[in-house]
Amino acid sequence: MILRYLLSRLLQTLVVILGVVTISFFITNLVPADPARLIAGRLANAETVENIRSQLGLDKPLPEQYLRYVQRLIQGDLGRSYQQRTEVKTLLLSRLPATLQLSLGAIMFELLIGIPLGVLAALNFGKVWDKIIMVLAFIGVSAPQFALGLILLYLFAYLWNLLPLGGYGSFKHLILPALTLGISGAGWYARMMRSSLLEVLQADYVRTGVAKGLARPKVIFKHALRNALLPVIAMIGLDIGLLMGGVVVVESVFAWPGVGQLAWQAIQIVDIPIIMGTVLLTAGFIVLGNLLADLVYPLVDPRLRYS
Repeated sequence: MILRYLLSRLLQTLVVILGVVTISFFITNLVPADPARLIAGRLANAETVENIRSQLGLDKPLPEQYLRYVQRLIQGDLGRSYQQRTEVKTLLLSRLPATLQLSLGAIMFELLIGIPLGVLAALNFGKVWDKIIMVLAFIGVSAPQFALGLILLYLFAYLWNLLPLGGYGSFKHLILPALTLGISGAGWYARMMRSSLLEVLQADYVRTGVAKGLARPKVIFKHALRNALLPVIAMIGLDIGLLMGGVVVVESVFAWPGVGQLAWQAIQIVDIPIIMGTVLLTAGFIVLGNLLADLVYPLVDPRLRYS
């Protein structure tokens, strides 16, 4: 059953990736910018620009460029960077560990902050704590990440000198950028956890358990909380992919050498192979995150089965 499910999801994944490749390729190549001109520089003559365009294969019709790209992609070739003249695969692999560290750190902060606050809000529904937590969650969701990052840098790195001002290399360097992302995501988790737990607490089995004399904390934390976590698990699966491609601002603020920073640099110079590579990497992690979430569901709720 699990093998058949995995094969089915693998087929779906291939279809999704092909769709992402197709849409991203044509949108990227329809941008009104000439990579050959950007590489050659403003003072280059038309002949030089045409030579660069020919070397990069940009003089071919767009459908032909697309087919050649897909053929190389099947062979595991993501192309070469226009500007850095390096394999895109090499560039991505060199940046991937930093972004993985930041993404996992951010998810840990999201869960450690968001889930307890969501549970506390649900158990105090309509009371002062519930209102305070929802206001804090709204602020966390709404606060621009670059502003939040700068505030944390000023407080913890500049004013109190507890953590580094930026950079990469140690656990201390990871705390502030991960916390910045974690605070933003924790607001969503708190609201989701509160909503989910409130819905579960109204279920018949919860009220029956309390009516039969079971201790309310036992009913909540042993039974209700497990079912309320299912939507949160789905969010974690999405976060794995979204954080991989959505940490551009935070990586820039904290000088974190990850995939997001690489993507932003590529966008500025229309380096299409790198843009495509980062899009594919992000799509791959989103699909992987969703698959992992689906595989964890039956472990949390045995009533669910693979199908």
